[in-house]
Amino acid sequence: MNGREYVLKVLEEVSNRNSGEKEFLDAVKEVLLSLAPVFDKHPEYIEAGLLERIVEPERQIMFRVPWVDDNGNVKVNRGFRVQFNSAIGPYKGGLRFHPTVNASIIKFLGFEQIFKNSLTGLPIGGGKGGSDFDPKGKSNGEVMRFCQSFMAELYRHIGQDTDVPAGDIGVGGREIGYMYGYYKKLRGANDPGVLTGKGLTYGGSLTRTEATGYGLIYFTEEMMKDNNSSLAGKIVVISGSGNVAIYATKKATELGAKVVALSDSNGYIYDENGINLDAVKEIKEVKRGRIKDYLNYVPSAKYVEGCRGIWTIKCDVALPCATQGEIDEASAKILVENGTKVVAEGANMPSSLEAIKVFQGNGVLFGPAKAANAGGVACSALEMSQNSMRLSWTFEEVDNKLKDIMVNIYSQSAKAAKEYGEEGNILMGSNIAGFNKVAEAMMAQGIV
Repeated sequence: MNGREYVLKVLEEVSNRNSGEKEFLDAVKEVLLSLAPVFDKHPEYIEAGLLERIVEPERQIMFRVPWVDDNGNVKVNRGFRVQFNSAIGPYKGGLRFHPTVNASIIKFLGFEQIFKNSLTGLPIGGGKGGSDFDPKGKSNGEVMRFCQSFMAELYRHIGQDTDVPAGDIGVGGREIGYMYGYYKKLRGANDPGVLTGKGLTYGGSLTRTEATGYGLIYFTEEMMKDNNSSLAGKIVVISGSGNVAIYATKKATELGAKVVALSDSNGYIYDENGINLDAVKEIKEVKRGRIKDYLNYVPSAKYVEGCRGIWTIKCDVALPCATQGEIDEASAKILVENGTKVVAEGANMPSSLEAIKVFQGNGVLFGPAKAANAGGVACSALEMSQNSMRLSWTFEEVDNKLKDIMVNIYSQSAKAAKEYGEEGNILMGSNIAGFNKVAEAMMAQGIV
């Protein structure tokens, strides 16, 4: 059996076993189709059933999360944690609180996390978790009660040497703080390394807030530099207006780019003079408002209902930083027609498989999520290191380490793509580079 036959066989098995889980199946397909040449080179991986094992989580946990709202009404949400692969270290991956969360989404995120974490070069395995709870519009008291109920079950399954969650969509410093406080109460111990994204006063790391957005820009700049270009003077469109989008905007602007658009789930803003980041930070980080409020600060800007329309804006560089599946085939074609030369993913799998084909078929430089947005988890692992050593590094120290990691991720991905005859295909290269490290560890540890 050659590599492609093996990959197709496993894909069929995964599809039959996980029917209806579109997000997970898309993630598996995107990775596995890149790996056929690896199995031609390493037939021993086929004999060891490596793919059959890597596509199946080591453990899946689903639980009830009851809580009481401010009016005394009992609410019930679902909690999830998928511990996907621990071959190279403890499970590591964020918690997402959003109404769309289900088993398929958590599995797709956890599967991606295996290879993303591997690419960082740090000893962390892949996992993900969350709940269909929506923190938007909830009081601090309601969020706290939910987080405490969520942690009342999750604490049994995590530990600084076992599974280390962090934040994701809907889970920021407030939520991490509430969860860590309750974890500490339940365990009767200070274990700061069990959660990352903590506040600076209780074990958090400088640069963690900025890490995913900064890392995205460091990766993008390195990819462009390798292709005789740079962000300086470029027009950039960034979707989203949360943590990743805000700090990607900040770093891109520092490097000489002009960011002209941001969005949220309701719509997008366009400011031809360049986004006023102070206004966005006040709206999103202080007031927890909607992006349309930007017009109160910059009346000359435009606001358009519907978030997908952001991809009709002409730009040199597109950075999707909102959520999965936000760029479909039609949006990708519009970007290409409008002359976009670079797309790098700040969110998790924001481009559909069809959109990716459009980009690659039209010579667009494409930075896949597992490589381009690995800065957040890289900095989380650096936070774990600081917790283990009981010390804190300066902002500059962490930022320099982050930049080195992102440059190295691009280098690994480009090298792997060239080695397997697909020079310039960073998607394929990142999949192979991330997979190889995990594969070697799994082979060494036997059938477990």
